[in-house]
Amino acid sequence: MLLLDHETGQKHIANCSYPTVTLHAGWAEQDPALWWNGICETLPALLRNAGVDSKEIAAIGMDGISWTPVCLDVAGQVLCNVPIWYDTRAAEQCVCLKKEGLEEQFFANNGNPLEPYYTLPKVLWIREHLPETFAKIRHILTSNGYIVYKLTGAFTHDNCQAYGWGFYQLEKDAWDTSLMEELGIDPDILPALCACTQVVGTVTGKAAEETGLAEGIPVIAGGLDAACGALGAGVIEPGAVHEQSGSAGGMSICLEAFRPARGLIYSRHVVPGMHLLQGGTVGGGGLARWLAKVMYPAGACPENALEELTAAAETSPPGANGLIFLPYMAGERSPIWDPEAKGVFFGLDYSKTRGDMARAVLEGAAYALRHNLEAAGSALPEKSLLRAVGGAAKSPLWMQIKADITGHPICAVSEGEATGLGCAMLAGAGCGLYPDLNETVKRFVSTDTPFEPEPRNAEIYDQRYASYLELYRRLDGMKG
Repeated sequence: MLLLDHETGQKHIANCSYPTVTLHAGWAEQDPALWWNGICETLPALLRNAGVDSKEIAAIGMDGISWTPVCLDVAGQVLCNVPIWYDTRAAEQCVCLKKEGLEEQFFANNGNPLEPYYTLPKVLWIREHLPETFAKIRHILTSNGYIVYKLTGAFTHDNCQAYGWGFYQLEKDAWDTSLMEELGIDPDILPALCACTQVVGTVTGKAAEETGLAEGIPVIAGGLDAACGALGAGVIEPGAVHEQSGSAGGMSICLEAFRPARGLIYSRHVVPGMHLLQGGTVGGGGLARWLAKVMYPAGACPENALEELTAAAETSPPGANGLIFLPYMAGERSPIWDPEAKGVFFGLDYSKTRGDMARAVLEGAAYALRHNLEAAGSALPEKSLLRAVGGAAKSPLWMQIKADITGHPICAVSEGEATGLGCAMLAGAGCGLYPDLNETVKRFVSTDTPFEPEPRNAEIYDQRYASYLELYRRLDGMKG
C-alpha cells in the first residue's frame, strides 16, 4: 500500500500479508475477505504514520494479481475462495476446450494461450465441480475489481485483465457475447469493461467507516499488478522493457500495436492505448526465500535471507561449477506452460557447496528470464535496457547474472515500490492531476546505473543455457 504526495513525490508505504491455501497439489487459493480485512487494518496506520488526513486524498487506485475470478452472489457476498494465478486445477477443462477447437479462436481474440492458469478455465472448473456455487454466481470480478466494489459498491472489470477470458476481443476492447453464450457463460455476470484510469465510483459511507477513508474520494478501475509495475518502472513507450522479481518473475515489453507471440502473455497496458507482451514465471524472489528455508535450521532463517544467499553465491564462479537449476517450483508458466514441471538441481556431487547451490538458483531464474525474452522474437529490440523492480533488483550479483545470461543491460528502478507508484500515478491520471503520463514518469521515476553484460561470461552462460533447455526437454519426455 503506497501513499504518494502528488506535489513533492514523497511516499509512505505499509504492508500486510495473507495466506495462500493449498488443499491439493496444483491448487492455490486465497480468501478475498482477508484482502479487505488487510486494507481495513493497515490503512488507518498508514494515514496516521504519514500524518495525512484522509480528506486530503485526491483519488485511489487499485492493482491486483492476475487470473483470480472472485465469484459473488446476488447480495455481493463472496461464494468461495479464489484460485489465484498459479493454480492449475483446471487442466482438464483446457483439454476439453482444445478438443472443441477453441485454442486458436482464443489466440485470435487476444493473443493468449489456452492454459489452466487463466481465468476462464478456472470458472469452468467451478461450474463442473461446484455446481451449487456456480448456480449462485451473479458477478465475477478481478482481484482489484473486488476491492473497488468494496470501496464503491460498483461492479467493474478493467480492460487490462480482460485477456484472462478467451472471449475478450482485445483490439475491439469488447466481450464476444456470442462466444460467451456458446461456452455457457451468462454475459450478465461480467461487468462492462473500463479503462484502467477511469473513475468508476467514490468511497461509500460504509467503506469509509471500515477503512478510515473520507467518504466521496474518487476510485479508479485500476489494473494488473505487473502492468502497474511496468508503469511505475517507466515502461510506457514502445520497445521499453520491464523485468520483475517479486515472489514470481517476469518481463513486459511495451507495444503500441497488436503483436502477440506464441507462448507469451498478451494484455492491454494500464497506460491508455498501449499493450504489453509479457512473460510470467513462477520463480522470482520466492526462490531465494525457499532456498533459505531449506538451508537453515527451523527458526534460524535470517531476516536478510537474500543477502545471505547472494553472499554465498558470490563464492561460486559463473556457471555454478556445473550445477544447473530448473526453477519450476510450482510448475511453470511462459513460455513452456507446464503445470507438471518440477524444480531440479542437476549436476550435484560431493564437491558442490552451499554457494554453488545458491548461485545455481539465481542463474536458473535468469535462464527462465532469457527463455521468455527469446520467445518475444522481433518484438524485443536488440540490447534493450531491462528496467528491474522487486526484491532481486536490490542484489548486485543477481542483477549482473541476469545481464550476463540475457545479454541485455539491466538497471534497478530507484523506486522500490514500482507497482504502488504506478497505481498512484494511474489514480492521479484518472482524477486529472496527471494529464500526461509521460511527463509524470519523468517526474517520479528514476533508474540506477545499468549492469552491463560481461563478454567473458557469455560463452559459459550460452553453454549452460543450452543445457538448461535440453534438461527440461529430456525430463518432459519422461512424463507418463
